[in-house]
Amino acid sequence: MAQLSDDCFAFGGALMPVEEAQALIAARIPAPEGEEEVPLMAARGRVLARDLVAPMPLPPFFNAAVDGWAFRHVDLVEGAPTRFIEAGRIAAGHLNARPVGPGEAVRVFTGAPMPPGTDTCVMQEDVRREGGAILVPPGLKRGANARPAGEDVARGAVALVAGTILGAAELGLAAALGQRALPVRPLPRVGVFSTGDELAEPGVPLGPAQTYDSNRFTLLAMLAGLPCVATDLGILPDDAERTSAALAEAARDHDLLLTSGGVSTGEEDHVRAAIETGGRLVFWRLAVKPGRPAAMGVLPKSGGDFAAGGTPVVGLPGNPVAAVVCFLHLARPLVLRLAGAAGEAPARFVATADFAYRKKAGRREYVRVTLVTADGVTRARKFPREGAGLLSSLTQSDGFAELPEEVTEVAPGDRVMVMPFTGLL
Repeated sequence: MAQLSDDCFAFGGALMPVEEAQALIAARIPAPEGEEEVPLMAARGRVLARDLVAPMPLPPFFNAAVDGWAFRHVDLVEGAPTRFIEAGRIAAGHLNARPVGPGEAVRVFTGAPMPPGTDTCVMQEDVRREGGAILVPPGLKRGANARPAGEDVARGAVALVAGTILGAAELGLAAALGQRALPVRPLPRVGVFSTGDELAEPGVPLGPAQTYDSNRFTLLAMLAGLPCVATDLGILPDDAERTSAALAEAARDHDLLLTSGGVSTGEEDHVRAAIETGGRLVFWRLAVKPGRPAAMGVLPKSGGDFAAGGTPVVGLPGNPVAAVVCFLHLARPLVLRLAGAAGEAPARFVATADFAYRKKAGRREYVRVTLVTADGVTRARKFPREGAGLLSSLTQSDGFAELPEEVTEVAPGDRVMVMPFTGLL
């Protein structure tokens, strides 16, 4: 697994724009090394290590795209129906080596090889049968309803690019090209902590000043959709020494650590101090709302020595919505980079604002919205409450309206970019 070098980061300043933080990740996290070959079905969700070059054309032979009849296009009569004599039958998976002569048509089924000499198919729904002959209507173009060899993928073409996250479509294409296994990158190991004496594990009795931990489960669930192996490392107490020791130990066995809480300016916020004391702080505070108190740093793999490389640590805010926003901008691209995946920003689309909103210039804001489509227009309606601790706002909204740094006001009817929760949460 790729590791961070000794001088890979420079301190990022007091308040870092989102793009600058992401550029640090893209520029300074080295691409992973190594690969392993896994069976096709075990490759789902993994990252392809090398280009898959097609060893054969797809489809491998000239074949019928419909159930119908194959014939020579040159035999069609212009402007009038053409009569063909039926001269055979070919089902999918079978051959007919006999060349087709003038005025002859062969009954074919979808996927069957086109008989020698033929170049066009007519759909069975468009044919009128008369005894042992058929009548084909005029107007068919040469090559209609037939698929040439290599129409989908040519032999020698790159069918799948290295860095692709392999899903159902990619595995189907690999299977169609005869692959039983694929070379993939190793999965990065990601450890997840929550922090705070106020947190309790779900299912155990709450103390008088406690709430149940939710962030850890949200983060682990989002990581489950990414190419990595995520480990639940539990809850860290509000204790500086124990926090430093736990992070240092976890850094030895993981390629990335995620924490939530403990990165603000309070006396009981120990994560940032642990990173500064035991390693290097890359940046602290992101120019984003919700989510400003976010930290990123690197801890050494072995003791205080960076020679063996380092483990990135992302300290996310403790408020649930802020933690999600910062995860999408910091942790997600880090995981993809460590996994060797091609950079892939979350999907966005344009919607019409159905709300008014004011914000400060110089920071990016994410407003929770529900989406309503009527008369071909998708409108984004702002969630009525704004608190970064409102977990229900994520379950009752459809996405984030993304308001760029330069925007200071949104009025009803304005166009806004929306990042849907589908595929992310």
